[in-house]
Amino acid sequence: MNRAIRIGGASAFWGDSVIAVPQLLAGGQLDYLVFDYLAEITMSIMARARAKSPEQGYATDFVTVVIRDHLKEIARQGVKVISNAGGVNPRACAAAVEALIAEQGLNLKVGVVSGDDLLDRADEFKTRGIVEMFSGAPWPEHVMSINAYLGALPIARALAGGADIVVTGRCVDSAVTLGACIHALGWQDDDFHRLAAGSLAGHIIECGAQATGGLFTDWQAVEGWENIGYPIAEVAADGSFTIGKPPGSGGLVSAATVGEQLLYEIGDPRAYVLPDVVCDFSEARLEQVGRDLVRVTNARGRAPTDTYKVSATYMDGYRVGLYLTIGGIDADRKAEKIAAAVIARCRAMLRARKLPDFREVSVEVVGAEASYGPHRRVRRPREVILKLAAKHDDPRVLEGLLREATSSATSMAPGTTGMGGNRPKPSPVVRLFSFLLPKSDVTAQVHVGGDAVDVAVRPGRPLDPPPAARPTSASAPAPAGPTVSVPLVALAWGRSGDKGNNANIGIMARRPEYLPYLRAALTEEAVAAYFAHLLEGPVERFELPGLHALNFVLHDVLGGGGIASLRNDPQGKAFAQMLLDHPIAVPPALAERDGLQTVVP
Repeated sequence: MNRAIRIGGASAFWGDSVIAVPQLLAGGQLDYLVFDYLAEITMSIMARARAKSPEQGYATDFVTVVIRDHLKEIARQGVKVISNAGGVNPRACAAAVEALIAEQGLNLKVGVVSGDDLLDRADEFKTRGIVEMFSGAPWPEHVMSINAYLGALPIARALAGGADIVVTGRCVDSAVTLGACIHALGWQDDDFHRLAAGSLAGHIIECGAQATGGLFTDWQAVEGWENIGYPIAEVAADGSFTIGKPPGSGGLVSAATVGEQLLYEIGDPRAYVLPDVVCDFSEARLEQVGRDLVRVTNARGRAPTDTYKVSATYMDGYRVGLYLTIGGIDADRKAEKIAAAVIARCRAMLRARKLPDFREVSVEVVGAEASYGPHRRVRRPREVILKLAAKHDDPRVLEGLLREATSSATSMAPGTTGMGGNRPKPSPVVRLFSFLLPKSDVTAQVHVGGDAVDVAVRPGRPLDPPPAARPTSASAPAPAGPTVSVPLVALAWGRSGDKGNNANIGIMARRPEYLPYLRAALTEEAVAAYFAHLLEGPVERFELPGLHALNFVLHDVLGGGGIASLRNDPQGKAFAQMLLDHPIAVPPALAERDGLQTVVP
């Protein structure tokens, strides 16, 4: 097929803005609308909902907002919808959609992809001695969900079966886009370069407005946040694609905004492992081809692996956290003294009752740049927020911590205040447990119109090493001759995110000629030293010559990550912003030529 298809990315997470769908339908001229709702924590929330009611366990907003309010217009335009809103109960989600279709008198077919939910095999996995793939930890107790990350082929099969709306459980985020490409463009399961390109298109639009100016380093250059445009990928049969947004919407689509999203959470760009293909994005190219229009080419792919990644979530005690606002002279010192006193008081109570200590306590003074550690610049702030959090096996102990911390408003530092009426409650600590399972152990099924069909997928092979050795940090010499220091932000854009307990920081040079200076300064050792106050594991650096970019993976840096972390930034979302202050040595002539602001070494 020679035609291109237009795919609108309408959701980045469960709870994303309601402006996306009407905006994309009004101006997108779409063939497909795709929705990404799921994350590991979302799966555990849905699993708890299903345990309470067999009709729950999916993203209810997809049905009650998207489908209910926009189904007639979706049907009128002939737009097909693909969503992983099914969570841990895709059949219940599909049934709710079918009920609305009938209620509105429409003739649409709903397809369901299942087979990812492996919770009923928990005892089998425990007996088999499966361990966590990163830490080697043994199989956990109190498992809440187990889901394999399925790929795009079952989605394509559902579309081929006549589905107008496809609802899936857990699949990789980009699969909702790749499934549309496989079906509409006639791609085969061994068209690896095209599969990698479709996966990259999905990766770029899966986080919604993050590709269209959201979270952009140069945020001040982005107008219209109140109506920010959601992304549209127009994918050609050869795998090349453009990224744009609806006409008249806010935001910005540039090589920089798209490049930041391309770098987001990809780990090793030469081996981005997905169920359908192992992608190599290291030589991908971005070209500004029009206002708010960027062309993406040169994604490469090779045969997929023979395993699925499976993520289980399990309960591991309880946690609680609260925030107190503290104002006045030496606000940070008052906050630190309050926290120390509350923790000491509670520990004395625990000893008196012969109860175990807190499993973990976290104190951060927000406003005093606590997360920056030794790099903080603020001195004697006059207004801060004290974040005090803890973990314990007994939620009643955490309720006691809340009570004693609240009492500080009348018994400790002056200026202690805060918005009333929103006292937190202890909640379960949900941890992630990941492992690999042979594809032969998982069967994906597609249901369209009552028929269930098993979907055969390419068996794959063990992961090949990347085609070229990873350059070492020492591969770039420092600039010769006199230098001045400029902040990294003057030379590069950056974005960060998480994968479990690891953080990913992508750095893209503003100009190709800046890259050697970035490579010389941002070694693995330098980045590790910068984050030493948070880091518990190693740092890896990867290169993307096509983008003139570097990608860093910081291992064991998020205090457990996600809901298992007590950090104020449990997903590393601010890490790139912190690193953009890092000094970079450049020749004085370069700084003068480009008007770069110098910093004191």
